[in-house]
Amino acid sequence: MSAETATVARDRHSILGQVPAWFWVGSGVYALLLLNGVRLLADSDTYWQISVGQWIFDHRALPTVDIYSFTRTGEPWLSSSWLAQVLYATAYDLAGWTGPVVLAAASVAGAFALLNHILGRRMPATHACVVTLAALVLSVQHLLARPHVLVMPVMIAWAYGLMSASERRVMPSLWLLPVIALWANLHGGFVFGLVLVGGFALDALWNAERSQRIATALRWAAFGIAALIACCATPYGWNSILASRKILDLGELLHLIYEWMPADFSHLSAFELAVLTLIGGALYGGVKLSPPRIALVLGLLHMALSHVRNTEIFALLLPIVVLTPVTAQFSLQPGKLVKLKPVVALVLVGLLGAWTSVLAASQPIAPPQVQSPAAAVDALMARNPKRIFNDLPFGGYLIWRQIPVFIDGRAELYGEKFEMDYFRAVQLKDVDGLLDMLKRHDIDAVILTPATPAVKLLDHIGGWQRIYADESAVVHVRVAN
Repeated sequence: MSAETATVARDRHSILGQVPAWFWVGSGVYALLLLNGVRLLADSDTYWQISVGQWIFDHRALPTVDIYSFTRTGEPWLSSSWLAQVLYATAYDLAGWTGPVVLAAASVAGAFALLNHILGRRMPATHACVVTLAALVLSVQHLLARPHVLVMPVMIAWAYGLMSASERRVMPSLWLLPVIALWANLHGGFVFGLVLVGGFALDALWNAERSQRIATALRWAAFGIAALIACCATPYGWNSILASRKILDLGELLHLIYEWMPADFSHLSAFELAVLTLIGGALYGGVKLSPPRIALVLGLLHMALSHVRNTEIFALLLPIVVLTPVTAQFSLQPGKLVKLKPVVALVLVGLLGAWTSVLAASQPIAPPQVQSPAAAVDALMARNPKRIFNDLPFGGYLIWRQIPVFIDGRAELYGEKFEMDYFRAVQLKDVDGLLDMLKRHDIDAVILTPATPAVKLLDHIGGWQRIYADESAVVHVRVAN
């Protein structure tokens, strides 16, 4: 090797050596999500989330009643994710659909970079990267341009702050209160953050000396009360907490909404494989946890088993909960910690920004057609309908088109009975209920997905005519008998 070649190789190594593993992880996740940007838009709820954010901008106020449906017009409804909706609306106004995709991708990348950074402080970089990759695989199905992904880095920072305080046997830093307040304005899941306070408070009591347990309990109780007050630092105040609980009161309906369904172990999935691997590894390695940590692990597992949407919470927080006892038990040591210099960070971020711009220009991003039945809605609106009975997946797009909807993704607004009656009707489990629903609400047009059973009924009964159909939607209008 010549001296010149050796110098180039050494310079390249020195440059790469200035970049910590967490930055490479975050950059990789960001690039992966941006290259598959359409995947982040594969949910019609993104439409109405942005619409709400735009309404907040236009009216300089927050909604307190429903203004998007004709079935619940004027009913109380609070937008517990108002800040996330404003951020998505701003991103859309700045860069079209590329904006929300970049915002969501950057937030997810930040979450996994933060997780990798936390793990890398206690274990070798290779181990930290493997655990982070496993968490990404488990979370990927629920990575969508919706408010919950903006909360992911906030949730990790909150949980890590609580864990650190518990292990140091001190009250959590008051700097964590703005974190939970931010969470409360971004997404209704902040209630789970309050639950974590209780879990780590028990862990702190377990770690404390017997003579210090009363004082420790009082300090953590004071912090819990402060955190509860911080959660009320939203435009809705205390009502934010009440509104966030409504989704859990939907009973049987939760079993019909995919992301609220329980985990399905009828076929091997990444989640089942991960759970079995963890159980096998714990049994083989003899992993020992304190009772409070065991309770936290079982609580996270119960949440993931109860609702599919909680899988990413399990994936992101489980490594943090077991981090200290596992690394101590197996004597894992972190590698050399590399600090990212500001100049290097600016250069790398600039390169990512330039690559984002080039990619956005060469690869237009838009929601998939299955969520955006533009042609079907155009054909429908040409008939000037007064009231449209829509399939649930089309609710967000209709709101985007400023068309009053029969139903959309805000399940907490419509309630268990209304939505259960709706599902039974469109699935033809209650044909009389469907006909009564169409008559009672004075429906003169229907737009459903081709696979919805009610489509065939409308094709064969009097008073209805099919006027449009494609691979995404079928449109019927009422006609005179």
